[in-house]
Amino acid sequence: MKAMILAAGKGTRVRPLTFDLPKPMIPVLGKPVMAYLIEHLAKYGVNEIMVNVSYLHEKIEEYFGEGDQYGVQIGYSFEGYTNDKGEVVPEALGSAGGMKKIQEFGGFFDDTTIVLCGDAVINLDLKSALFEHRRKGAKASVICREVPWDKVESYGVVVSDKDGRIKQFQEKPKQEEALSNFVSTGIYIFEPEILDLIPAGKVFDIGSELFPLLVEQGVPFYSQNRTFSWIDIGSVKDYWEVSQSVMMGEVAHMDVPGIQLADGIWAGLNTSIDWEGTTIEGPVYIGSGCKIEAGSTIIGPTWIGHGSHICAGANIVRSVLFEYTRVLHNVKLDEMIVFKDYSVDRAGEMRHVSEYGDGEWTNARDRRNKRRNPAEADK
Repeated sequence: MKAMILAAGKGTRVRPLTFDLPKPMIPVLGKPVMAYLIEHLAKYGVNEIMVNVSYLHEKIEEYFGEGDQYGVQIGYSFEGYTNDKGEVVPEALGSAGGMKKIQEFGGFFDDTTIVLCGDAVINLDLKSALFEHRRKGAKASVICREVPWDKVESYGVVVSDKDGRIKQFQEKPKQEEALSNFVSTGIYIFEPEILDLIPAGKVFDIGSELFPLLVEQGVPFYSQNRTFSWIDIGSVKDYWEVSQSVMMGEVAHMDVPGIQLADGIWAGLNTSIDWEGTTIEGPVYIGSGCKIEAGSTIIGPTWIGHGSHICAGANIVRSVLFEYTRVLHNVKLDEMIVFKDYSVDRAGEMRHVSEYGDGEWTNARDRRNKRRNPAEADK
């Protein structure tokens, strides 16, 4: 079995994280989401992996290279063009259109292939899923999960008969129009013949275009309703919730890195913590090269990225701080994600640091922006 990871989208619903990162590079426990997928594929002996890329493609390619460190082979298919000024312009072809481009170029899809969205962490039993796919004689299979009815608007809804044969596919229907609460997880198994049905040279989507076509043409097309860990990062709100869950140890196969300093408190290398008057309640991870000043408070679940600086009197509560964040004196961040110049609260409201008056955080690498402790201002 081969694999393809879909990684060409802009991830607009996860901004501001995707201003500088392609969605598959968003970190969970300090590691890109896509890294977990590649490790999972390698665990099941899937060692030929194609990745379609477009937006900020170089960040994915530079990080993963050709896959040697994972014991796999990784190939890339760029979607876009270079304009007359020599600028690289990303132009995604849609999930199915990206598959067609790969097939026309080198014929990669000559075996059963598992296709995965690059923005989720899973622990799906691939061997069992492949067995069911073949037992049913399927040409295409969709791995599904049941979700609460009030969540169906965020997903592709799958309508199947008692044998699992798909009769209809609804792309993000309104709750009152949804015919099922079983949704696609963005994990598919395709036989090579499916590629023949995708039109060449045009944008074409798997969920909204290819799947209805499979139903229309009577292709053996089945759903698999499975119970497995599926951490989907569809929005910034999802990302905050995922970060909280993994820090709480609610995802069995994901462990907090670093050295455990105390119950529920982990730290990376060369981190300086002044414990005088400081309160840290886990679960908390403090990355390498961080400085935690005396009198600060950190309440978990909280992740503090490497190179960050928490000034005296700062209060961090159930938050995610990306690398090199300096939280200024006496500032409180409550249930926030801080990424460079932006913050997002747990409801998804995004603000720029300039909207906070004198500011609440700065870049820890820029010493010019280091503000003095107000308590020392008159000394």
